[in-house]
Amino acid sequence: MDEISQLLSTVERVRSDSVSSDATQSTGSKLVLHHRVNQLITCIDDLDPNDELHEKVVKTLDNAFLVCGKRSNEPKKDSFRLHMVTWNVATADPPDDVTSLLHLNSQKSPDLYVIGLQEVYSGPLRFVSDIVFDDPWSHLFMSTLAPRKYVKMSSIRMQGLLLLFFSKLEHVPFIRDIQATYTRTGIFGYWGNKGGVSIHLSFYGHMLCFLNCHLTAHMKYATERVDEFEYIMDTQTFECEKAPRIADHRLVFWFGDLNFRIQDHGMHFVRTCINNQTYNLLWSKDQLIMMKKKEQILQEFEEGPLDFQPTYKFDLNSDTYDSRLYRTWFGFNGKKRKPAWTDRILWRLRPKSSTPDEQGEDTVDAKQVKQLEEDEKYPLKIRQDSYTSNMEYGISDHKPVIGTFTLELRKIFEIPLVRLQAEGDWSADIDAMVHYTPLQPFPSSTWDWIGLYKVGFTSMTDYLTYTWVKDDEVAFSEEVIQVYVSKEEIPVRGGDCVLCYYSSVLRCIVGISEPFKVHESKVAIEEGLVPERINGLDKTVASEDPWN
Repeated sequence: MDEISQLLSTVERVRSDSVSSDATQSTGSKLVLHHRVNQLITCIDDLDPNDELHEKVVKTLDNAFLVCGKRSNEPKKDSFRLHMVTWNVATADPPDDVTSLLHLNSQKSPDLYVIGLQEVYSGPLRFVSDIVFDDPWSHLFMSTLAPRKYVKMSSIRMQGLLLLFFSKLEHVPFIRDIQATYTRTGIFGYWGNKGGVSIHLSFYGHMLCFLNCHLTAHMKYATERVDEFEYIMDTQTFECEKAPRIADHRLVFWFGDLNFRIQDHGMHFVRTCINNQTYNLLWSKDQLIMMKKKEQILQEFEEGPLDFQPTYKFDLNSDTYDSRLYRTWFGFNGKKRKPAWTDRILWRLRPKSSTPDEQGEDTVDAKQVKQLEEDEKYPLKIRQDSYTSNMEYGISDHKPVIGTFTLELRKIFEIPLVRLQAEGDWSADIDAMVHYTPLQPFPSSTWDWIGLYKVGFTSMTDYLTYTWVKDDEVAFSEEVIQVYVSKEEIPVRGGDCVLCYYSSVLRCIVGISEPFKVHESKVAIEEGLVPERINGLDKTVASEDPWN
């Protein structure tokens, strides 16, 4: 575009009746650009086709069209908002409200929520009941987010460690290959009070991993904490060719109660810096920042500035740092815990692969070449929008830490694997039919099933009923496949519902229908089954659970 401006000036000097331009306007303005193009058209009318200047104008315009064409043909990049929470809840029951924790009143709602908790109460009776039913914390987050059309896609629990991953409904068919695993590091590696739990998944084709850790405590064990983290990174594996280990993922988030402390500085200096909000004076003695300078594995991770007060250790139900007297073998000891940024959120973008020329032809394998090509064709960028603590909650001696991010990426795939819809009217009075069409090849299985969910369902297991795809197929063509659903499995009371196709191989929902109405059973009404008596029929399921 600069060439056109220069050329226009040349042409204007040639023309005796050149049109003056408004020099006060920015050349970046669209109005100015339109004005200059109109000037150029007027100037071109007076050019001699045999003149050298005419040929120069043609070449410059060709270059301009080429630049504009490349820009218009560039694949679209999409942005997604991610809201992350880490909180050591110190065995407390959940609060009544998590609005501020999840920023529910924010004008821009996140696309994804990732919530990592530590020290969730895991007493024997509670832990057994949590295996059968959702634990109170999971229930709170699901019941809060489901009305806002978020679905719990995955969760994993290892004693007190809990990791939850939620997605907006619109993204669900594009979150695939979901896997979760854990690593124990407590008591010689056999006890799960310390360690890490992780969720691995593909988000629009980009491999992401979320690792929630609770590392060993106390000031003197900084090196042991790094060793535990390195052990978790090395030992956790996934059944995935593209990302079998944590470090293979395109983007990794590492967060939790990492237990790094502020060393050397005394209690008075630390508290003075906190009161004066001169947090930066403490950074140089933060153990995680110090360890990053000498540990290669930590240097690959980034973290936003610690511009919030340390999140540990507080008196319960207050904003007062630890003021308790601790009982020792010899009576009371007045020593209090020094405040620290124990609760952290870090991230790691996979380092860019070296080109064949940089490594040498003999050292580059096909996987590296493919990875390099994919990284260039489908870029992924991350920006941290906020990193702070929330002082509102006092149920724990830790305050929760919140990080919000924007992921900018080019989607590797944009089409769901399956399109499905309900055929005709649905009610518990007649058998029903589902139509589905595979839109792309994918590894189907006899264990695939189609679930009927109420609009606003909380998780993939929150179905009303389901049908096995292969067992209940009644018609098949290359384009449309029909699956039968017995009327006995359809809820009597009906309601607004959606159908979801679950792929057992990909461990995820690969297609969601448009919402449709399941009508209330006329037979049930005629037989006098009033709502109070048919509540138990609202969730009719087959005898075999597809998740077992």
